[in-house]
Amino acid sequence: MSTAAVPTLRRSFGIIRIGVRRQPWWFALAVAGSALYGVMTVGTAWVIGRVTREYVTPAVEAGEVTTSQLLAIAGWMVGVVLLNVIGVVIRRVAAGVTMYNVGADFRRQVTRQYLRLPLSWHHRHPSGQLLSNANADVEATWNVFAPLPMALGVVIMLVAGVVQMLAVDQVMALIGLTVFPALFVANMVFQRHMSPRVTRAQQLRADVSEVAHESFEAGLVVKAMGREAEETERFAVVANKLKDANIAVGRTRGTFDPVIEAIPTIGTLLVLAVGTGRVASGAITPSEVVQMAYLISILAFPVRALGWVLGELPRTVVGWERVDAVLRATGEMTYGERDIPEQGASGAHLSGVDYLYDVVDEEGGLSQHQAIHGVTIEVPAGSTTALVGPTGSGKSTLTNLTLRLVDPHRGSVTIDDVDVREVTRGGVPSVGVLVPQQTFMFDDTVRGNVTLGGDFTDEQVWEALEVAQATGFVQHLEHGLDTRVGERGASLSGGQRQRVALARAVIRRPQLLVLDDATSAVDPSVELSILSALRSTSAGTTVLVVAYRMSTIVLADDVIYLERGHVIDHGTHAELLDRCEGYERLVTAYAREAAERAAVAADEEAAQ
Repeated sequence: MSTAAVPTLRRSFGIIRIGVRRQPWWFALAVAGSALYGVMTVGTAWVIGRVTREYVTPAVEAGEVTTSQLLAIAGWMVGVVLLNVIGVVIRRVAAGVTMYNVGADFRRQVTRQYLRLPLSWHHRHPSGQLLSNANADVEATWNVFAPLPMALGVVIMLVAGVVQMLAVDQVMALIGLTVFPALFVANMVFQRHMSPRVTRAQQLRADVSEVAHESFEAGLVVKAMGREAEETERFAVVANKLKDANIAVGRTRGTFDPVIEAIPTIGTLLVLAVGTGRVASGAITPSEVVQMAYLISILAFPVRALGWVLGELPRTVVGWERVDAVLRATGEMTYGERDIPEQGASGAHLSGVDYLYDVVDEEGGLSQHQAIHGVTIEVPAGSTTALVGPTGSGKSTLTNLTLRLVDPHRGSVTIDDVDVREVTRGGVPSVGVLVPQQTFMFDDTVRGNVTLGGDFTDEQVWEALEVAQATGFVQHLEHGLDTRVGERGASLSGGQRQRVALARAVIRRPQLLVLDDATSAVDPSVELSILSALRSTSAGTTVLVVAYRMSTIVLADDVIYLERGHVIDHGTHAELLDRCEGYERLVTAYAREAAERAAVAADEEAAQ
């Protein structure tokens, strides 16, 4: 055995112990069923020997077979086969329950860990990899429980068979026993060659899953940019690597399987050759030769069963390493015992906040980019506050910090004077709602996308759609609220999706509503109607909005202007226009550009 195989075996046994502790009784039942199968399989050899000696040989010598002899033969064979079948059924059912229960248990653990880990951790890990961890890697880890009970149970079969062989004839037993060392050596050589190939194939399965998931997620971009051929080639590269790895696994198995299958056959032929001479010399009877030959043929199976387990162990170790990396991940968000008062509008305060994003480079190295530097802002209860700034200035990061989707690296965030890190789990979402830039629609009805399973009446749904200026197009859908919107809302326009997402937030009557450029895809006139409706119908709601359009900004009570993660100034729109050059340049850029285009067009017309 190679030195590399020893750590793999040791680690895999530790992993198996974890699984056994999760399902001890089902696993024990599976091993018991396998043991019954093993004992009855060896018992079949004993029955064959007895039937040959007591019924078949006398019948041959007498030249006839009686009814009682036939019934006796049938009784012995049916009895041992029936017990054998019972053992197989018990082993397969119990092993399957063990494997699927342990797999389900760890899938739940992995997905719970995903929910516990903060967004900062998810930003570093592709979603395709996370899907692979929860599915393919969990399966790879615990699939070993399919052959394991059988391998453990049939060890009894191996021991009982060897004892029976020695009891029948020691000379032939010694010849037959040479089969087992030969099979063991062949299996060890097989595993040494197989282990690295199986490991590579398992790793490539995760790579294929990551690329495929990313391609599906970006389907619209791929189609719109005409990148089908390039994306197909990108997928083909990893798919071909997986193909080559699986072919290498198949080629290795195809090389060793015939050798391993041939060894017991050769052993059986040697026993028959030696046994013929021993029968001629009168040392043993023909029935004992038949019994010995059958034992040699069936006792190769336990060794093969152990080989099947050894073949699964590399995948078990690789799968566990990937699953365990998720389970050991740090950065879990902690919660306190305090509640935010659920009455009236909520005010928010960010004090001296810093936030750094983790950036993973092509080599897997980790660095950090500081997005927010010492930001202090006040969002008074019942007000409308606009965050304004150029791209990359930290506006979206501030919205995430306000509703505790991420925690600051320094500083504090409070809602109604309660530090959000001291609030109970679910306490912040109960009072604050975020409508993000990228609107997500479930493949559900309009009603389902607004309520998200909440206990809301249709009247409340229509009221929320009215505030979001969405009643017009929803009423014209074929089935109204019962219209399915398709995957990611494919049947709706970008503006329609944003309005449904706004209704999803409004129906919950949040005390703090955060809009991260959530009306960018609707017409300016519709946006103005939406924001005006929010102000008039949401007296108990504080609004924090990331704004780009003048029509949005002028509705705000306070405007906060950011550049490169710093608060440069804040005040009313008019105040900032007078005293903040960067703000004036940013918010008037569109109007200035339109005026310049109109002037150029007028000059060209005059010149003609």
